[in-house]
Amino acid sequence: MELIGKRPKQATEVRQASLVAAALALAAQRSPAGITTSDLAQAVGITQGAMFRHFASKEAVWLAALDWASDTLMARLHAAADLPGPLAALQAVFMAHVDFVVAHPGVPRVIFQELQHAEDTPLKARVHNLMQQYRALLVGLLQRAHQQQQLAANTDLQAAAVLFVGSVQGLVMQSLISGQVSAMAAQAPGVFTLYLRGLTLKEAP
Repeated sequence: MELIGKRPKQATEVRQASLVAAALALAAQRSPAGITTSDLAQAVGITQGAMFRHFASKEAVWLAALDWASDTLMARLHAAADLPGPLAALQAVFMAHVDFVVAHPGVPRVIFQELQHAEDTPLKARVHNLMQQYRALLVGLLQRAHQQQQLAANTDLQAAAVLFVGSVQGLVMQSLISGQVSAMAAQAPGVFTLYLRGLTLKEAP
């Protein structure tokens, strides 16, 4: 009886994961706002009614997609941050974020689409939470670099964290506009080099 009781849950989790993957794959190809529940159901080979047995609404699918993206991205960023040198770790985090976007271009499309709405939404709250975690990780690495005197003495660590995220977001936005997301991987090292130069350059007396 216990095994029978577990099967529906396992099947639901597998189907939910399939719908989330389908949502992000479709978002990589077109505007997330235009993706319907019918599109999602068709992408995984089920009826629209069956889809609603796994998610109550399309928003619930996007919430699950952002939860997956946040958990996956932060796990990769923390793994990259484990390098012994803080500046090497910063570069690894930068490249890990770029690699994640290259692999999952639908994620930033969903985020940018949601941030265009003026009102607060559960999706925006997910994005806000992700950014808080991200900034905390960056500030920790920057503090380590500062303590080891690897940064200019007057470096504003909070501003440095904002600029780091902004540099990645700039690459993402340009790649989405050009339609060449994979080009980010080639451009990212040069962008990070310029970013790091600004942190380590000493002001003239």
